[in-house]
Amino acid sequence: MTDAPAPRGRRGSYAKGQQTRQRIVDEAVVVFGRSGVTAGSLREVATRVGLTPAGLLHHFASKEELFAEVLRQRDERVRAAAGDPHEHALVEQMRKVVAHNATTRGLTSLYTLVVAEASDPAHPSHEAFAERYRRSAATAADLLRAGQAAGEVRADVDPERAARLLSAVMDGLQQQWLLDESVDMPALFAEFVRGYLESPA
Repeated sequence: MTDAPAPRGRRGSYAKGQQTRQRIVDEAVVVFGRSGVTAGSLREVATRVGLTPAGLLHHFASKEELFAEVLRQRDERVRAAAGDPHEHALVEQMRKVVAHNATTRGLTSLYTLVVAEASDPAHPSHEAFAERYRRSAATAADLLRAGQAAGEVRADVDPERAARLLSAVMDGLQQQWLLDESVDMPALFAEFVRGYLESPA
């Protein structure tokens, strides 16, 4: 007995559904990046895609689920552009992240706005972002220690404090750049690294 052929159109229907999901994500970046996740409405996202709110909820069950996918794709794009840090290559990887963020204004704006919103302890993403920063700092501290062992990072730098300062400088430069695009994020980040982290030649 042979398998019955798959109904025609199923593959095309799946591909169309995936295209619609991606269009929803792309428009959510615009809406959330302008208004934030709290104020940005699913209705506006749906309208921009040409769907009803109910039609959008067929693809994403909630605003939180949609934002989680936006954030996942943002992280994926950053990793693809900058790579994952290995051993003591953290500083070079972070330079690439800063350079990449300067080419993705919508996503950079969204991330900056949502982090500010999430500083409110009552915000649904508050603990998730706090944990995100804790994990990032712990990883960075380990990599900075490896850099110190290799003689690439100054020995008198405290890895735990430096790890927090790295993300603080990146976030601060992003905020200034969003306000004034003449701010050269890659050059300023490189200056910070040269003056604070790198071992003298």
